[in-house]
Amino acid sequence: MSLLGVKRTCLFALQMSAFDPKRTLIGTSSPLVFVGTMPSLGLGGRMRRRKFIALLGGAAAWPLTGRAQQPQTPVIGFVNSASPQGYTRPLAAFLKGLSETGYVDGQNVTFEYRWAEDHADRLAGLTADLVRRRVAVIVATTTQAALAAKATTTTVPIVFETASDPIRLGLVTSLNRPGGNLTGVTQTNVEIAPKRLELLHEIVPTAKVMALLVNPANPTLAEANTKELQTAARRLALDLHVLNASAEREFDAVFAKLIELRAGGLVIGNDPLFTGRSEQLAALAVRHAVPTVYAWREFAVAGGLLSYGVAVPDSYRLAGNYAGRILKGEKPADLPVQQVSTVELIINMKAAKALGLSVPLSLIGRADEIIE
Repeated sequence: MSLLGVKRTCLFALQMSAFDPKRTLIGTSSPLVFVGTMPSLGLGGRMRRRKFIALLGGAAAWPLTGRAQQPQTPVIGFVNSASPQGYTRPLAAFLKGLSETGYVDGQNVTFEYRWAEDHADRLAGLTADLVRRRVAVIVATTTQAALAAKATTTTVPIVFETASDPIRLGLVTSLNRPGGNLTGVTQTNVEIAPKRLELLHEIVPTAKVMALLVNPANPTLAEANTKELQTAARRLALDLHVLNASAEREFDAVFAKLIELRAGGLVIGNDPLFTGRSEQLAALAVRHAVPTVYAWREFAVAGGLLSYGVAVPDSYRLAGNYAGRILKGEKPADLPVQQVSTVELIINMKAAKALGLSVPLSLIGRADEIIE
């Protein structure tokens, strides 16, 4: 802890064990063995034999009936528009929230994981598959996954996690009384996007040209990010250029364009594609000497200059808690949508030094964490 009371962090590698999405409990039974002699068939023996066979048949069927009455382990369907890369902390937080309700993965609940790998057109099929498998609840993290889940079923309970306003997205009509089969958590990372531009402007106050990176394949978030930042740019008298990338292979072209524009900084719009590739984007930003800010802490940890956004693991923990409560019998319609409003400012001083930037003391004093 520094004299300023700011958390100082040393970087280290994180590892996560692989999830086994298809654990199956297999029950066994032993055959019924009869030891002794058959009853003799004297007078009325035919009737006694018929009763004996009926008794034997009933006893042999008993193990099957017993197994059928055993409660089944509930299955949670987890769907995300991106890939597991970059979601280590959020997934761990989700499992923690689930455990708070008494459910532990591999013990009394199992998972079916579905990752769209940044192909939004796969989401409808992935969510439909979960419905066919009769999962107890669908957890749809990322905005695209949430919208796909809503369009797929009106009966299976859905817990969503989104970075935008769920009412504006059409997921629910009310936060307090969501109704229907959906409820969830919103982190409002899109709504605070203008603040990222303001922070970048504090660090490079002489820059007049800034850029915003969005994913056109995710129009819901792309349009929301663009609208919010264009308004902020006009207020700050900045010239904002909107750049597009819908795949990792397009990142190099984006940074080449930034150099051509002589942009003084880059705001990365909130999107699962960019979240899963924080390390690549941070490396490109340093290599091309472009001050860059993103929403997720992982970006600053990977070497990016700044991250400013909602603590996403908090959002996933709440989603896990809701999933557990629904497994216990509560209805989505009765669970109000929760909003995570706590934000984190992370500054990577090593990146600032590499970029030749002097971070104002006033900004350092507001930081929640300083990475050195």
